[in-house]
Amino acid sequence: MSFLSEFKTFAVRGNVIDMAVGIIIGAAFGKIVSSFVDGVVMPPLGLLIGGVDFSDLAIVLKEAVGDAPAVTLNYGMFIQTVVDFVIIAFAIFLAIKAINTLKRQEAEASSAPPAPTKEEVLLTEIRDLLKEQNRS
Repeated sequence: MSFLSEFKTFAVRGNVIDMAVGIIIGAAFGKIVSSFVDGVVMPPLGLLIGGVDFSDLAIVLKEAVGDAPAVTLNYGMFIQTVVDFVIIAFAIFLAIKAINTLKRQEAEASSAPPAPTKEEVLLTEIRDLLKEQNRS
């Protein structure tokens, strides 16, 4: 098997395509969550702690000199990224939990025997009546 045909077999395998779709959707989901955190979560949180915008929090290690910019330690961006991560992780947890609940309910529904039809119920009643008549 040539190198190119082996690569083609690998690339069109279902798992690789599913993984690529998952990565693309994950990146889009990350943008949505980042937008939510930046625009909705962080402003009230900053207001609660005195109007501080986390992304602007930094420690100046070396002041700007001439054309050289200041050297800063941007710990506010780190806080922002941690909050993004926690929200994304929580959202994924909720999604996985919902999927597992649906799978469990589906498994329970498929394992339970189906309810008898009206005809079966009627035939069972007739059988029981015949048994009672034969005993009498």
